Amino acid sequence: MNSGRLVNFAAAAAALTILGAIALMAQSGKIVATGTFHGAAHSTSGRATVYSGDNGETTLRLTHFKTSNGPNLHVLLIAATDAQDNDDFLKKGIERIDLGALKGNEGDQNYTVPAGTDFDKYKAVSIFCERFNVNFGAAPLEK
Repeated sequence: MNSGRLVNFAAAAAALTILGAIALMAQSGKIVATGTFHGAAHSTSGRATVYSGDNGETTLRLTHFKTSNGPNLHVLLIAATDAQDNDDFLKKGIERIDLGALKGNEGDQNYTVPAGTDFDKYKAVSIFCERFNVNFGAAPLEK
C-alpha cells in the first residue's frame, strides 16, 4: 500500500469518526419534538427530530431524509402546525427561523437550533426553496 492511499484512508476514517460522533451527540439528548415529512411542491420523506443535549445545545436531526434537488434550499422552523403549500407561511407572514442551507437532498443530517427556540411556537420544519419561494415539503412536529 502506498502512502497516498494510507493518507486518504486515514482522512476518511477521521471524517467518519467525526460524523459518527455528531450523530451520536444529536441522538444522545432528550427528544423535544419529532415528526414525519410529507411532500408539498416536491416529494419529500424522512423524519425530523429535535434533540436537547446535556450541554444545553439543541439539534434538529433529519433521518432517512429525501427530497428533490433544487436551488438554494433551506431548512426552516415555522411558527405553524404544518405547511401544506406555499400559502401556509409565505403569504400569511408566519414567523420562521432559518437553520441554514440544506446539506444534501438525501441522507441523515444535523442542524443547530438557536438557543431559546420555543417549540410551543415553532411546530413544523419546512424544506424551502428561497429562489422560487417554494415549500418542497414539511414535517409537523409533535412533543
